[in-house]
Amino acid sequence: MAHATVARPTALAGEMPLWDRLKVPIFYALLILWTLIAVLPYWLTIVYSFMPKTEIFAPPRLWPSPFTLENYRVVLTAFDEFPRWLLNSTLFALSATALRVFFASLAGYAFARMRFPGRRLLFNLVLGSMMLPGMAMLVPQYWMAVKWFKFVDTLYGLTIVWVSGSFAFGVFMMTQFFKQLPRDLEEAAFIDGATWFTTYFRVILPLARPALLALGILSFQGSWNEFMLSLILLQTPDNFTLPLGLAMFRFQYYAIYSNVLAGSLFNSLPIMIIFFVFQRYFVEGVAYTGLKGT
Repeated sequence: MAHATVARPTALAGEMPLWDRLKVPIFYALLILWTLIAVLPYWLTIVYSFMPKTEIFAPPRLWPSPFTLENYRVVLTAFDEFPRWLLNSTLFALSATALRVFFASLAGYAFARMRFPGRRLLFNLVLGSMMLPGMAMLVPQYWMAVKWFKFVDTLYGLTIVWVSGSFAFGVFMMTQFFKQLPRDLEEAAFIDGATWFTTYFRVILPLARPALLALGILSFQGSWNEFMLSLILLQTPDNFTLPLGLAMFRFQYYAIYSNVLAGSLFNSLPIMIIFFVFQRYFVEGVAYTGLKGT
């Protein structure tokens, strides 16, 4: 007589191993703890920038008490060049971002889609330049700017030198993105008589908006916060960018930390605004770029 067997569940809810029940809460607890550790210094910067300088060494507080805007008034009025520094940083960051995104997308499209002699070798050379430390590139960049092109103490010289030094990452990022796009779109455009440039500008670029915005955000952040290259190329205070000008401000007000913290927020505020406005495109572009190309 055949006996029917009923499969017993491997584990009931009450018999679930202790680690399986605790790993999710522990994971989220660690994430919350790490978020607090990462956010707390920036939050304290905001808090103490709105507090009087006499309270800067008081016991730590999580809310500005007493509240004052005096630190920001000092930052805006202590240096007559401050508006000029802000304008210089804006012009430099926007122009450097536009140039880097445009030329990196062109080069990335060429490496991803076109077949020409030496393509792999040239692409490997571009990737090899990413392996060099940024500090090691300062001497050849300074030599190129001073001896060859006379780019010293000019914003356009700083822009060209910075774009040339940060070109490789943008090329790699755009190349990886363009490899994911289907070739059927290009083939249809070629059948209609479109050239490479027409296909690139009218077909490919509209599809590359996530990657372009992601690269644009990274480029704007890097150029806005650029300090070392500005330090060696810019000499006149009227030509300083905001990070370089804030360094001068810090040396003058190094003991008045509330003023220094207020000045530092002027440098970080544009980056935060841009990131939160374009956060969706930034994450999408980085996700697409991380895919393995075919």
